[in-house]
Amino acid sequence: MRDLQKPGLFGINYSNRNFSQKDDWGKNQFNSSFPASLAAFLEHQGFENVYLKLNENLKIYHSSISTTELYGANPNSEDIFYSFESPYVPFQQLVIGNFPRIDLVTLSRNTRNCLKGLEVKLTALPDNSTCNLTEDKFGCELVIRPDTIVYLACSIAVHFQDNLSRLINLIGEGFAAIEDWQEGINILSSVIRMREAVDRIILSILEKQEPLVMQPVWKTEGKSPKLSENCLDVFVWSNLAFTQLFLDVARRELITFKTITRQVRTAVWLFKMLYDFSLHGQINHRKVIDELSYDTKNDKAFAVNGKITCPYMQSEILTKPRITKQQIKEIIIGGGQNLLSPERRFDAIVFNSPELFD
Repeated sequence: MRDLQKPGLFGINYSNRNFSQKDDWGKNQFNSSFPASLAAFLEHQGFENVYLKLNENLKIYHSSISTTELYGANPNSEDIFYSFESPYVPFQQLVIGNFPRIDLVTLSRNTRNCLKGLEVKLTALPDNSTCNLTEDKFGCELVIRPDTIVYLACSIAVHFQDNLSRLINLIGEGFAAIEDWQEGINILSSVIRMREAVDRIILSILEKQEPLVMQPVWKTEGKSPKLSENCLDVFVWSNLAFTQLFLDVARRELITFKTITRQVRTAVWLFKMLYDFSLHGQINHRKVIDELSYDTKNDKAFAVNGKITCPYMQSEILTKPRITKQQIKEIIIGGGQNLLSPERRFDAIVFNSPELFD
């Protein structure tokens, strides 16, 4: 077990990060390792994570999931190994080229098998779009990278690996007529049918939905940098609920803008990956992402602000997270906080220095 006198994080006894080293407390590392520890601490306190799932009406509802189920092993056991920013090996056979790394892969130390793979998004509550609203309307911005969509596609495709004809039937006909997938004008008229095909596919595996995105929230007092008394909790999106998040936005944007926005493009990416898989049994994810850009940068798949995420996440737990700021010292242990290197942003310094304007 971890020496409590050394810098560390609750529950993470074995991992590919050395928390006694300052380099492993950088912003990018902390944004995945702290959430992994937070979920372990949540279970230690007798709580389950809020689990956003999809029902047969394609609506997102709240359930719960223990961290043991989320990680595939007891988060505080001697058997679990936390591998951060690693490839999820079981999906390698589904893609052409290397499978992209994801934020957290849990493994069994005894069998050395991969247990679970998760994308981790540590998000601030509220964001700029909701900070001036009442607390029950607070929401978080969610920024998703393209690799998350690759993992999403594989989490769906794997259920058809031994029955591609079933996937072909669910997709339906007409897409072979698209001569040039790179031209947005050729795609726009087919996006609605693509979305409908994705809906059919996910409804066919509804009972097999599984966690995809772990979204811990940290709550402040409005726009201020001061933590709320109850400030930490964990939400988890299933792969199918997460799909509906951006499909719902894409539906609205198709009506309003009649153009390929980021969310619409993400829907096209997901469909094209599943369509290619139905034909070839593998996904050339890099080709899909690089070639189907539609004049939009590929640095991120999409982003949605708190006004969009709040209706899906809205709950008593979002308004009053269960972990308090006094408990942070039980999650970050052994003086680990002294190894953090927060960003020095000028706007934050100005905002927190009102005396400059006296």
